[in-house]
This record gives sequence, structure tokens and C-alpha cells, in this order.
Amino acid sequence: MRSAGNLLPQVSQNELQAMAYSDPLTGLGNRYRLRDKVRLLAAERAQDPAPFTICIANLDGFKPINDLFGAEAGDEILCQVAHRLKACAPDGATVTRHEGDQFAFIFPLVFERGGAERIGQMMKDVLSAPYDLGDRNVRLSASFGFAVYPFAGENFEDLLRSAETALYRSKRRGRGQITVYSSEIAEEMKRATHLEQALRNAIITDAVEVYFQPIVRLQDGAVLGFEALARWIDHDLGFVSPSVFVPLAEERGFIDALSEVLLSKAAEAALSWPQELFLSFNLSSAQLMDPGTSETILSTLARAGLGPHRLELEITETAVMTSADTAQRIIADLRQHGVKISLDDFGTGQSSLGRLRDFTFDKVKIDRAFVSQITTDRASEHIVKAIVAMCDGLELQVVAEGIETHEDAEKLKALGCGMGQGYYYGKPADTAATHTYLRSRYQQST
Repeated sequence: MRSAGNLLPQVSQNELQAMAYSDPLTGLGNRYRLRDKVRLLAAERAQDPAPFTICIANLDGFKPINDLFGAEAGDEILCQVAHRLKACAPDGATVTRHEGDQFAFIFPLVFERGGAERIGQMMKDVLSAPYDLGDRNVRLSASFGFAVYPFAGENFEDLLRSAETALYRSKRRGRGQITVYSSEIAEEMKRATHLEQALRNAIITDAVEVYFQPIVRLQDGAVLGFEALARWIDHDLGFVSPSVFVPLAEERGFIDALSEVLLSKAAEAALSWPQELFLSFNLSSAQLMDPGTSETILSTLARAGLGPHRLELEITETAVMTSADTAQRIIADLRQHGVKISLDDFGTGQSSLGRLRDFTFDKVKIDRAFVSQITTDRASEHIVKAIVAMCDGLELQVVAEGIETHEDAEKLKALGCGMGQGYYYGKPADTAATHTYLRSRYQQST
């Protein structure tokens, strides 16, 4: 009698090797195939070191689509991506699935930066077309990192590390970017990694502080609330601008930890303010892509003891557009719990009016770019006037940002703008200075 093992189909050595070197989902080669191909090509060209290029491509915004539509839809998109890449790859090129939503390539006939950038642009265009999921279409972009042998490395490990460095640089610059590795880029990324480690340590040691800038009623200057702003002064680096470290935290995947620490500090500080004052806090685009954001925010408020009705979250149009469906659910859930939502930097995005139609906001903040020129530029004045009139019709409150002078404030009041903030009313200040400000200014204005 034959054993159960003998009843199983026999698998040849070649078939086993093919399975070990293939991605079961897409049918492409995997990272082992990429490694062996690169090593073979480098060995062939060691005597006559003609360049060749490797590349890593990463799908932008794939995770939210996977979370929204499910793993099966995500797998279907990955298969469609693989099909497109195989179809558009030039002669002699190798296409592999690197890991997750990353794909890797070898281009034996791409010798320099210009050729790599042209190939990257072509693949970017191919991948930007809609993906068919049956009852719906979705769009994705992709970011690319290229490394040219032997300038970016003479062995597989170094080349791969260089391509990953270039890809990191692309992701830092936004969606759909193409970067070819250079020594300058390596130095830039080294500085960013040093900054990242310092910031992670600052979060752990509670060294990132919250400052508060007043938001006032323009009619009489009464304080209505404060916007929380992150501030970080490092022992070695000195003052680091939030415009530098907040995007870095987003890119390196720890914006949630940073935001939770800042919101907790801000909420605790707000407990000592008069009950009618609100706390305004900024949400990042990464947080609006995470379905767990609303639960995290509400839990943080509960631990601090601050009622959700006293919190106002500021989000930008760009952040909303990054993953509209997920953002819409997060916003709806938070508003249901009493949190108010403000559309920040209004007027600087690509389709602000569409966002007002598609989402439910409580407030609109006019970008400082318009406010700063309101007394000198007729176009800025008319834009602000139109925004105020439109928001009045939509029953939305309006805040003007960046008010610097008495003339700015008077012009905004004349145009019917209800609220404002800026250096004219108060610079960002720490918790102690904010208490001092409240003791004098708030009592005088109420």
C-alpha cells in the first residue's frame, strides 16, 4: 500500500525553484529573482563596467484603498499593476514584485539619470490610469527611486539601498515623484534620518511643546479660543520648524504618536481655560487616511477630561483629497461626537468649492496669503469678500488667518468677517504665557 505522501503530485526541482523565485499573486519574479539578476548583470559588466539601472516603485495611497475596499480589491489592483508594468517594460527589462505594494525593476539599457527619469515618467503615466474594480474605478499614483550601477553601488545590497534612499526622497516630496540617487540626495536623507531619531527621542522624553495662538471675535477683540501649535527646540539642533518636523513625522510613519502627545498636552492645558473657549488642533493628511483616527482622538480627549464639544479640528483641502472616502467617515464620526471641523488654508487648493459641497464643515479659515494683501491688493480684497459672503450663505463661520496690523483687522471687519487670528492679536505662547494673556485680555474683552 502506498503512503499518503506518494499520492501527492510530484514537484520537479525546476518547479520548486520557479516557485521560490516567483510572487504567487502576480506571477512576477520576487526579490530573490531581482537579487540574482542584479548580481549576474553586475558580474557580466565587472570587466567592462557599462552602467545599468535598478528601480523601486511604490504605489501612493494604496493602504487606504485596501482598507476601504478590502484585501481582495487590493490584490486585484496589484495584479492589474503587474500586468501594466510587464506590458510597458522595455526590451531586456526585468519586472518583479518587491514587497507589499512595491515593485522593482532592472533596466540593462538605461545608463544615466536622463534615461531613468524618462522611463520613470512613462511608468508613472501608465500606472495613473483608472483601475477597474467592477462596480467602481479607483486612481492611484506611484513614486519611483532609481539607482545607476556602478555610481550608486557596485553590489546588489548597495544598489538596493541607494534605490530605497531615492524612493524615500520621492515620498518626502509628495505623490508621483521620480528621484535618481546621487551623493547629494544621500547626504540629505542622512540629515533627515538624524532629525528623525532626534524627534523620536523628543517625543519619548516629552520635549515637544504646545504653544497657543488666540482666535478672537473681530468685532470687539474678545478671545473665543486658541489654536494649538507644535514647538520643538532640540539641545543640539536648536529651534526646528514644525514645517520641517511635522512632515517628517508623517513620512516616517509616527505622526500618530506625535499628534497624540500634542493633543493630550493641549487638552490638559485647555481644562484651565474658561469653559466657553475652544481648542483648535491640526490634523495631518496621514491621520485622515487612518480609519482609527477618530477613536484615537476621542480616547485622548477622554483621558484628559476635555469634552469633545470644545475641540475643533483643522484639516486642509489637500489632506481631505488624499483619501476622500476615509476622511469623510472620520469627519462624520467626530462631528457626531460633538467635535467641530474647520477647513484650513481655504482658497489655496484645487477645488475648494467642491470640498464645501462634498463635506460637512463648521468653519472655514481664509489663508493668510489673501489676508496679508487685503489692504493693498484689490483682487485679494474681493476674494475675501466673496468667501465671507459664500460662507454666510452656507451658514459657516469664517476665521481670517495672518492678521498683522490694525488696518488688516478693520478691513476684515468691514467685509463682515467674524473671527481672526494673527500677530496683531497675539503671537503663539506657551501654557504659562497663555494663562497670563487670559487673565488680562479675556477679562477685559468679556
